[in-house]
Amino acid sequence: MDSRLEKNVYEDDKSLDEKAADGVADVQEVAARDIGAIPSDVAEAAEFAKTMSDEEVLEKARFIHEMHGKDPNFPPKAMDLIIRSLNEDLRATDPLAWSELKVEMALITINSPYMEVRAVVDNHDDPNEPCITARTWLIGIVYVAAGAFINQFFSIRFPSIYVNSNVAQILAYPAGAFLARVLPSTVFNTFGYEWSLNPGPFSKKEHMVITIMANVGFNTPYTAYILWVQYPDRFFGQKWALDYGYQITTALSTNFIGYGLAGLTRRFLVYPVISIWPHNLATIALNRAFHERDSSTAVEGGWRVSRMRYFTYCFGGMFVYFWFPNFICESLTYFNWTTWIAPNNKKLAWITGLNTGLGLNPFPSWDWNFQAVDPLVNPFYATVNNFAGKLIAFPVILAVYFTNTFYTSYLPLNSNGVYDNTGKRYNVSRIVNDAGHFDLEAYKQYSPAYLAASQSLVYGFFFAAYTSTITHSILYHRHEIVYGLRNLLRRRSAFADADDIHMKLMSKYKETPEWWYFIVLCVSIGIGAAGIAAYPTHAQPAVVLYGLALALIFCVPIGIIKSITNVEVTLNVLAEFFGGLWFPGDALSMNFFKTYGYVTTAHTLAFAQDLKLAHYSHIPPRITFWCQMIATLASTFVTISIINWQMTSIENVCDPLQKDRFTCPGANTFFTASVLWGTL
Repeated sequence: MDSRLEKNVYEDDKSLDEKAADGVADVQEVAARDIGAIPSDVAEAAEFAKTMSDEEVLEKARFIHEMHGKDPNFPPKAMDLIIRSLNEDLRATDPLAWSELKVEMALITINSPYMEVRAVVDNHDDPNEPCITARTWLIGIVYVAAGAFINQFFSIRFPSIYVNSNVAQILAYPAGAFLARVLPSTVFNTFGYEWSLNPGPFSKKEHMVITIMANVGFNTPYTAYILWVQYPDRFFGQKWALDYGYQITTALSTNFIGYGLAGLTRRFLVYPVISIWPHNLATIALNRAFHERDSSTAVEGGWRVSRMRYFTYCFGGMFVYFWFPNFICESLTYFNWTTWIAPNNKKLAWITGLNTGLGLNPFPSWDWNFQAVDPLVNPFYATVNNFAGKLIAFPVILAVYFTNTFYTSYLPLNSNGVYDNTGKRYNVSRIVNDAGHFDLEAYKQYSPAYLAASQSLVYGFFFAAYTSTITHSILYHRHEIVYGLRNLLRRRSAFADADDIHMKLMSKYKETPEWWYFIVLCVSIGIGAAGIAAYPTHAQPAVVLYGLALALIFCVPIGIIKSITNVEVTLNVLAEFFGGLWFPGDALSMNFFKTYGYVTTAHTLAFAQDLKLAHYSHIPPRITFWCQMIATLASTFVTISIINWQMTSIENVCDPLQKDRFTCPGANTFFTASVLWGTL
């Protein structure tokens, strides 16, 4: 290597012009461009690279190639350089490339290999920063109770109102700042533990703990759908479902089973550096916008703006714009301008329309809430793949429809409804007896069930997605799965050979033992089985284990894919299919199987995502455990209490003509699916 380059390649006390003269700036600039890093991160990595030997650099390169060789989120140019270093001696053939490699390997050692993570997640931690305080519990529990109340109360109304956990994240900052200003700072001593109502300024970690509590607490239990199809007379009319003990046992069981599985799958879904969970990055970015108000980020053209100011601009602009597509000009939401060309042309409406058509429209909507895929959060390749899948399915759906396959030409082209032989919505109440079981004679007198062309293909694509999910995980992520499974079986600490900077930072805190989560899982299974057995459900308590088996098979493959792409493969179709096979003619048993299979998997991924959020925020794991447990417990009791009150206090609840629009649209869909799959 050039002696001048060897001497000055990592010196940071010179100006950029002086370094450029020595060739050092070129190395750092190329490294920054190839791996997507900002100058300050590269400068820190260059300093650390001084401490790395050549053998350490090559060993790091081999490890990165093994773990990230097929990682779609890893910078491709950096991977190309790593492959070069493994195939040739860059020290002799290309000294500049070797210097660049050292900087990049150092950067990956002291920071995340992903530029999206480095942009919002700090690679430093202050263990003394307040995390769980009295004001954290106060704000968190109040917001969880309020959010659970609002979401459950309006969930059976059409149109419904849903409060996202981001609302709690935004409102938590002024509440925390206010309490930090007014609460006394007196220090108390309780059994040797010193604490204060006001330990100082409202911190980032306190804010994130409240956000995590809202993430788990704002979700209503999925068993609410089971309860709503059981109790009303227009569905199954099972009045015993009003029993509060039955309601709370099933709700607690489904919520906490997912939490237990999430803790047991941390080695696969939380600890691996490859599991970035893109949605968490937006949450962390918003958190930093509130707490790093003095910092500014350079923008193209030299304009500088703080995170908080930029958020305020965007928030204000979206607030004003929201009124146009949602109230002032509602046609902007479903912008069917293509059908204006020929309003009476049905085929044009089928192809380009957005309501019951396929929506082939370059400008389908001007309402951001209409977007099915969030391009700001999802990786670019995931958005492109989603678009490509729609292009492939488009002609197939048209072919099925126009050839009248499965009698689809008599039905709407694009609909998730179920129809009878007259083209009307299928009336499932005509094919079940008083116990809610299938009545063959009534079915013969009524009609088979028919699906639209799009919905028929959706079910086919789902089954293709299930098999490809497992295959993809084995082909591309077997190293992570095998590594996590080996350490789990050996009872080896996940932090023993921690190579990720955030794993190293979190190793300073006491980890939550896996047996804690295992106890939660076992107790939840017991509560669920007891609730099913103690009441006249006519379902086997073992249905809990059957559903759990499905979740155990798929939670890791689906979780790995979601943690990388932010795209989740849901198990609702598979759970309905197997539930109908295992419990023929028994809709309620199928519902329980679906809940403990599909919903448990969904809860597992949601809780694992929050565990990763706490991991990135450097919140002690045991604090995360208890804040999630308590928030989920509080939310469950609030939502079940509201459901119990709604069933007895709202007149004609779930009736299509209910005066206050509490028509239970979600329960209607759930009832139809439960009868079609569980009864038919």
